[in-house]
Amino acid sequence: MENLINNRLEIYHGGAEIITNAEIRIGRYTKDFYWGFYCIIFPEQAERWALRNIRKSIVNIYNCTISAELNVKQFEKMSDEWLDFIVMCRNGGSHGYDVVEGPMADDTIYNYVQDFVEGKISRSAFWELAKFRYPTHQISFHTARALACLHYERSYELR
Repeated sequence: MENLINNRLEIYHGGAEIITNAEIRIGRYTKDFYWGFYCIIFPEQAERWALRNIRKSIVNIYNCTISAELNVKQFEKMSDEWLDFIVMCRNGGSHGYDVVEGPMADDTIYNYVQDFVEGKISRSAFWELAKFRYPTHQISFHTARALACLHYERSYELR
């Protein structure tokens, strides 16, 4: 994973609507990296996210250059630090980062995270189960300053 700072990226957001102006939506549950606007660098992954919607399946495409002035946290891979950060965020804990990038705890990995949080499995058991899973990627934007880095390009509908 390369450094995000000052590199121009094309990133994707899969969902049910065209989003020309990204915003942070506070939902019922916190996500891996807390509340934010989540994107990915892989169009195929964005398409999978979009196809989960019943009404419409839209992939939004943005150009993004993340300023060195932003507070950015990058997780290169799943690690104890990554696991502890996800547990903290999923339990409602916030952080001071503008942007967070790293592996995503998909549904299967999240079940292992939940079992770890509830004390049903140990940290070593979590890693034993997770090592056979291939996490996907995510970039989350958590502040208005971070969202200002996103520039809407276009969208396409899958169905």
